[in-house]
Amino acid sequence: MFSEPRSGRLAAWGNALSAGSVSPDEAASAIVGEDAVHRVEGLPGEATPVGLTLALGRLRVLGVTGWRVALPAPGHPLGLSGPAEFNARAMEAEEAVTGFGAPYGLVPRVTEMGPAGDVRVEVVWRCLAVREAPPADVPSLGEAERELAEALRDATTALTRLDVAASGPAADAAREAYRARAEAGAEILAPGYPPRAVRVLELARRVGLLVGLAYDGGHGGAASASEMAARGAALRPVERVARRARVAAYNAYVEERERER
Repeated sequence: MFSEPRSGRLAAWGNALSAGSVSPDEAASAIVGEDAVHRVEGLPGEATPVGLTLALGRLRVLGVTGWRVALPAPGHPLGLSGPAEFNARAMEAEEAVTGFGAPYGLVPRVTEMGPAGDVRVEVVWRCLAVREAPPADVPSLGEAERELAEALRDATTALTRLDVAASGPAADAAREAYRARAEAGAEILAPGYPPRAVRVLELARRVGLLVGLAYDGGHGGAASASEMAARGAALRPVERVARRARVAAYNAYVEERERER
């Protein structure tokens, strides 16, 4: 429920690296997070997969000066600009990053191995050509913030009417985890992002919490097929708005660069 897309981490810390706010090793460490290792395959000039630090450096030499995020879903190519091969891979992965300044994109392939309780996660990013065109359906930060506020209000009203009350041990644990993270001052975005981007991403995460808890249901939750359909109809537009807002927040660094041109 609180998982950050790997493409978000790569874009945010890749942008911080481009801005000179962090070192290459700091950026790579933040992108890898709790995963075991990240590598990049298909990089121009490299016959085999290479480490993330080397890959980010090579892509900067090739002209990439920033990163955008794509979080596509069926029927919604959010953040994509083509061509077809890249879009298909990104749609399958449900995320990707695209370079700003040079036509390269990265799509992750995640592999889990090992026994339960000791799972090792490895990520291989496939480097592909992308079309240099405006990404699909990405709002400005201002638009995203307004849409989120409206969606949160509308969803709350609809779910109250449907008597969907997210309660019970699982819902309580989710809320407590969210509060604990907030109190710990967990970093929302990498250094160098504008405060508004941080605010929009945090609001998108709050909306995601509401959606997740409402889908889980609980006491007073809908039970019949028609009630489940009504719940889905109320939540799907909110999910879409939250995804658009997350992409707008992660892409804020590049959007500022474009305005400076």
